Amino acid sequence: QVQLVESGGGLVQAGGSLRLSCAASGRTFSNYAMAWFRQAPGKERQFVAGISWTADKTFYADSVKGRFTISRDNAKNTVYLQMNNLKPEDTAVYVCAARSLRQAGKDPSIPMNYEYWGQGTQVTVSS
Repeated sequence: QVQLVESGGGLVQAGGSLRLSCAASGRTFSNYAMAWFRQAPGKERQFVAGISWTADKTFYADSVKGRFTISRDNAKNTVYLQMNNLKPEDTAVYVCAARSLRQAGKDPSIPMNYEYWGQGTQVTVSS
């Protein structure tokens, strides 16, 4: 089992920045590729960004490219999402997810390819 705990959400004005963190425990962190998804009320869960096991590859949704950056610190068992130039449409619950090496080669943007999920942290961007 892998436990994931997100933090760093909050209320910010449009154009502002937030940094989300996701702390993992329970298994060897470097054996898991990580991702951030988000879900707004009444909408489906949406892929935001992903990072490979060794951090040599990153993936982003078109809507956040150039504004968000995903990174990981395997020594701290933590993955981060730096969000800059936030927009009201970024308002959602942001959820951290992990997938093991068994999922290697599968599309990193599809929720069903992730085995573990956090509870999420709310991000609200005011206009």
